[in-house]
Amino acid sequence: MATPSIKEVAHRAGVSVGTVSNVLNRPSIVAPATRKRVQDSIKALGFVRNEAARHLRAGRSRTVGLVVLDVANPFFTDLAEGAEALAYENDTVVMVCNSKTDPVREGHHLDQLEQQRVYGVLITPFDSADPQLRALVARGTPVVLVDRAADRGMCSVSVDDQLGGRLAGTHLIESGHRRIAFIGGPLSMQQVADRQAGITTVVEAADHVHLQIFEVDVMGVQHGRAVGEQIAALPRATRPTAAFCANDLLALGFLQAMAATRLRVPQDMAIVGYDDIGFAAAAAVPLSSVRQPAGLLGRTAMELLQEEVEAGDRHRHRQVIFQPDLMVRQSSDLTRR
Repeated sequence: MATPSIKEVAHRAGVSVGTVSNVLNRPSIVAPATRKRVQDSIKALGFVRNEAARHLRAGRSRTVGLVVLDVANPFFTDLAEGAEALAYENDTVVMVCNSKTDPVREGHHLDQLEQQRVYGVLITPFDSADPQLRALVARGTPVVLVDRAADRGMCSVSVDDQLGGRLAGTHLIESGHRRIAFIGGPLSMQQVADRQAGITTVVEAADHVHLQIFEVDVMGVQHGRAVGEQIAALPRATRPTAAFCANDLLALGFLQAMAATRLRVPQDMAIVGYDDIGFAAAAAVPLSSVRQPAGLLGRTAMELLQEEVEAGDRHRHRQVIFQPDLMVRQSSDLTRR
């Protein structure tokens, strides 16, 4: 069965094609009675407008590309929810692309999004200095970096990750720990590097505190568990007594390893994660974590993107930086047993 055309809708409603177009695109300028007649015709005929053709005429779609590092990480789920909530309010739709921390895969997603003439791109990039991002902007696609700071060439929304690392390190040192492990990676990722730099700063300023770095390729549960088992096997005299994990998935895996190797948390090993995902507080041992406002990051990124599209050449890029908070729970606090 052929798809009804806009002409058929106009004929059934007894109006011009232009009036139908106004109802679809600028309903506020059409008289209520006429608007209802057109809407009734659309419903009766089962008319669905051709968004692809509309986008072709406008030169830009109403789809926003959101490229994240790991769609399995609840932090990015919360971030996407924040972006989608505002997109919905403004008649746009968010399409999530998962780079899996792979620069090649990320580049493929960016190519496809540009070919689709997306409204704009929100991205947590593997490398914020990637020339492909600059080229995308130069060719006219607005880009906002999410969970990454940018220079003046793009808008960005991020969290002060060095502060987050300092908060975690200060808490562990003040709790009496002198041998601390940092677990994260790849260390070339800016967030990981900043979180490591933060804890390194407070460790170097303290007396007789040692920081040991354990790099992972992927920040997932199984990788946290593997490092946990590795650390648990170290001699007690030299084994770290606390671990700061660069995200909560690592921390949850690390917690699993402590249970499997019969090390007590926090008596034998204190643990602090990062992101404060929903599972952190609900863990078998409630997990201390540096909280990022994931939903607010997503919503703010969408606001910045909309500002750029609407302002055009008058737009001035903004860099929004939020402050993290340390949520102290049983995994690092002996007083909460």
